[in-house]
This record gives sequence, C-alpha cells and structure tokens, in this order.
Amino acid sequence: MKKIFIYILLAISIASCDVLDVDPTNSIPASEAFKTKSDAERGVLGAYNSLQSLSYYGRAYGIFSDLASDNLVHPPNATAIEYTEVDNNAILPENASVDGIWSALYDGLNVANNVIAKIPGMSALNEDDKNKALGELYFLRALTHFNLMNYFGGIPLKTTPTIGLSQINAGRDSPDVVFDQIIKDLIFASENLQSSSQKIRASKDAANALLARVYLYKKDYNNAIIYATKVIDGKSSTLLPNYIDIFATDGSAETIFEVDFTPLDRNRIAEYNFPLTKNGRGEVAPSAAFISTYDANDKRLNATIAYSGTTPYVIKYDDLSTGGDNVIVLRLAEMYLIRAESNARLSTNVNQIQSDINIIRNRAGLNAISISDYPQLITAIEQERRWELAFEGHRWFDLVRTGRALDLLPTVKNINQTLFPIPQSELITNNNPGMTQNPGY
Repeated sequence: MKKIFIYILLAISIASCDVLDVDPTNSIPASEAFKTKSDAERGVLGAYNSLQSLSYYGRAYGIFSDLASDNLVHPPNATAIEYTEVDNNAILPENASVDGIWSALYDGLNVANNVIAKIPGMSALNEDDKNKALGELYFLRALTHFNLMNYFGGIPLKTTPTIGLSQINAGRDSPDVVFDQIIKDLIFASENLQSSSQKIRASKDAANALLARVYLYKKDYNNAIIYATKVIDGKSSTLLPNYIDIFATDGSAETIFEVDFTPLDRNRIAEYNFPLTKNGRGEVAPSAAFISTYDANDKRLNATIAYSGTTPYVIKYDDLSTGGDNVIVLRLAEMYLIRAESNARLSTNVNQIQSDINIIRNRAGLNAISISDYPQLITAIEQERRWELAFEGHRWFDLVRTGRALDLLPTVKNINQTLFPIPQSELITNNNPGMTQNPGY
C-alpha cells in the first residue's frame, strides 16, 4: 500500500513540473526551459493554472467552507459521501475530497516553486521583469499556503521545489512560521507589482487585499486596518451600485483578484450547486436556517439564492453549461468589513466602524446601523460577512478564527473538529516524524 501511495505522490510531483518537463503548447520542454521572456511568462501562467483544479477554486475548496459551516447542507438525495462527512463535521482521514484539496494545493505550490527557482538565473530578464514575475509567484505561493493552513492548521512550509522521493518527507511547521513566510511573500509582491485593472493576474492591490485578510486571521488588527485602507483608498476597485452586478460578468469593477475559468478550463461549481431539476447534481443547497436570517428587503438574497419549485440553490456562479465563470477570490466589500471588524476588536473608531458597515448595508437596501457597543458591533459584522460573502468560501473560516464554531454549529462539539484531518495518504507516504495527524482523528 505504501508503495502505491509513493507512486501516486511521485506522479503528482512530476505533474507539478509539467511546465518544465513536457512539451504541450502551454509549457516548456526541459531542454529549452526558461531561456526567453516568453518562457518565463508561460511558466508564470502555469502557476496560475493550478488554481483551476476541481479540488481548489474549481469546486471543492470554496464549497467546503460553506458546507462545513451553517450556510450549506448536503441534501438527502445527494450522493457524494465525502460531502456528507463535511456537512456533519465528521470527516475521516480517508476522505477523498479532502485528500484532493491537500494534493492540489501542494501541487500548485510545487509548480510555483519550480518557476521561482528558475527566474533569478534568467539572463533574458532585467531586474524589473524578474521582480514582477517573482511578485506574481510569491502572491500565488502565499495564497496557497494561507488556504492550506485555514483547513489543516500547521502545515509543511514549501519554498523550494520538491523533486523526487527524497524530498517528500517534511514535518509540519507552526502557524506562526507559515504566517511569517506568507507575509514576507505578500510584502514582496506588494512592493514589486503595480495596480492593475486586470483581475486574473496578481497586482499590488491583490497583494494588499490578501495581506489585510491574513492580518485579520492572524489577529494583527492594526496591520489589517492599514492594508484594507490601502486597498480602499487606492481606488483601483469600486463598490458597484447593484450587488447582483458583481457576479453578472467577469472582472467587475469591484473585484480585486479572480481565478480565470473558460469552457476549456471550466469550474464545476454550478454543477454541484444546481439541483437535479435544473440539470445539476444538487450535492449542496442553502440551509433553510440561513435563508431565514435575511431581511426581507435585503437585495443580496435574490442575487444569491434562487428556487426550482420549493428547492433553493446558489446562483452566484451560474454557468452550468460551460463552467466558464471566473471565481472571485478578493473583492472590495470584504476590505470594508475587515477594517470594520479590526477597529471593533481594537475598541476604537466607532464612527469609522459604522460607516464601513453601512456602506455595505446601504447597497443591500438595508437601514444604517447606529450601534456603538463594541461586542454588538462585532456580532453585526459577523452577520454582514455572512450575508455579503455568502457562498464565496468564507463562513467556516470566519467561525473557526473567531472561536464561534462551537457556539453556532450543533455538529461541532469539540475544538478538534475545527481542523480538517491530514489526509491518510500523506501520513502513509511522509516518513518525517514531524508529520502528525491533527488531534481527534
């Protein structure tokens, strides 16, 4: 059994180096690898392609954050057992979908690290070209390390390519160590990338926005405020007047970073969200309890959830036929809510908190709030994040980082359940004594 998993892992490692070792039209043969500026560009694009995996932004990663929380349920007529485990917060280490997330994200890290290792030695690039390429790659590496840590806790930090079986054994690094590398990568990206209207490539604003989110999760609220404000004041993105327009087309004025999907590189989000009566699989559906929390006047409800008869389903990503709609990773509304929450947790600047909340509420057609009590403001922000960012992959992470999962989720009875299990395949193939299972599994 162990040999089987090793061969699988080796195959993944080889796939991670496709941009170096094979010769399809979108990659580079090993004998010619990274000689020209266009070679470097193709290498960087290969790192972006990793985000499209069905186990990553193509489906599972974002859906599971809502399914593990109280936003989505796994309907009785659905068939994916792995999704049942996530919905019940009773995940086995053998869960194939969770294994897929782990593998896809480490695959993406290996692609990025392979390209990062080549860029500095390229004579065809000047220093500005090198730093721009590295800025994009460091952004992608930071994003993926951050996303891994949000599900699994401490993880092996990977900043060099994994090539061959001798390098597959790695222990878990502490969250603090991983956070430090994430922040280092993003600061480099922020300093070496420009603001841009192109949403499917990393930019200064994307790096600053992700830094704001990272600092919020790290509970470094002063820095979260600084970086959220940089994005808000930068004016590269603007809040759209109508909430529904955020998802109507790719690359709206409100988004900061999106994962590019096309009919050739499709996502399967709508397929899993849409019910059988709409030719989807119906593996997930909005919970009735969540739907009942919306104010009747909240314009976000009808932009988020539709009905087939009496069956609700999510419509933010609705391209069922081709799966070509881009997936939003960062957008401006989140920055207002990050700044509001950070100020509230620092018990400071009530007027700014109210203003940041109300700019989001007013667009949704809701009355402004005038709460001045900080604990009540924190609760209000938690609710606004749930409505504003519904089904965009935030809710589980919000409940875990704030310690609220045990309070609000009936199926979470132990703090150990707030981390997903390390996949059994990783424990079998990774012989490093520092690779241990999360408590409770």
